[in-house]
Amino acid sequence: MSVAAPAPAALRVLVVDDSAVVRQLLVGALREAGMTAQAAADPILALQKMRTWPPDVIVLDLEMPRMDGLTFLRLLRNQHSLPVVVCSGVAGSRGALAMRALEEGALEIVARPRFGSRADFEESLTLLRDAVHAAAQARPRRPVRPAVSAAPARAAAGDRRVIAIGASTGGTEALHALIGALPADAPPVVVVQHMPEGFTAAFAARLGDGARVRVKEAESGDALVPGTVLIAPGGRHLAVRRGARGPIAEVARGPLVARHRPSVNVLFSSVAGLIGRDATGVLLTGMGDDGRDGMLALRAAGGRTLAQDEATCVVFGMPRAAIEAGAVDEIVPLERMAAAMLGTRART
Repeated sequence: MSVAAPAPAALRVLVVDDSAVVRQLLVGALREAGMTAQAAADPILALQKMRTWPPDVIVLDLEMPRMDGLTFLRLLRNQHSLPVVVCSGVAGSRGALAMRALEEGALEIVARPRFGSRADFEESLTLLRDAVHAAAQARPRRPVRPAVSAAPARAAAGDRRVIAIGASTGGTEALHALIGALPADAPPVVVVQHMPEGFTAAFAARLGDGARVRVKEAESGDALVPGTVLIAPGGRHLAVRRGARGPIAEVARGPLVARHRPSVNVLFSSVAGLIGRDATGVLLTGMGDDGRDGMLALRAAGGRTLAQDEATCVVFGMPRAAIEAGAVDEIVPLERMAAAMLGTRART
């Protein structure tokens, strides 16, 4: 007589938000997804609850009474090793606050559920659930700026390539490392980092701080020129198309692709079709399989494809999916990725 294996324990999620409406909504959405969820109205109450009900993941607002989210993140970083997903309405001109949350230890940012159309509402809940699942699978965080060569890698003279990068959970840190290591004459770079609408302008500004290249949130019509990095806007797909003087960016809303908008598949597939063998695709840390199909298209078009290795990923899902599909030419540690994607040999 066989004995059934015990059912896996439900993921325990603590929602910390000062809005009773938001707490009820998020707890209900997480429970519908099979998780065990509880809530606290502020970080002080959350710390009390955690003594008797230790969670696996925390979903955190940033602006709360008695203790703000950033202060709570610092406490968690020093006293606990819990993954945190920021669920916030702090966006636009105040998006820098969310960027600070990532630096203080948060793994991902998702927007508060939108109460517009039913489709928008369900989409925002889907993205929240996915972010919580990804956070639960994350490895311990690495430093914000992993070690890279002190001397920047050099782009080859006359380099006509375009570099396309895709990332999700843990990708904000990985991108800091890569963009900070690029020389001023680097080939054009286009990036999809899974991030909600209203936060990517601040993220682009943070990436550009101290970088040798210019970093900006992409707009339709932006030219892909050397020394420039274009970041897909949150809530919009980024693709490349032919312009009068060379490739340009195209930004559009469209449906979710591989459960995301922006989607790495959309970017990689467009780069494969337009740039072909002069393209380099780089797939970084993240959960799920976004980027797999686009990277297959890039490789089939003659482009070069690189994936971050498991040891340096926060979540190995996206690179693993591409590797298992046969879409990857080289598997590279994060600290060697900047040199690898420029086609130079990393220093040891």
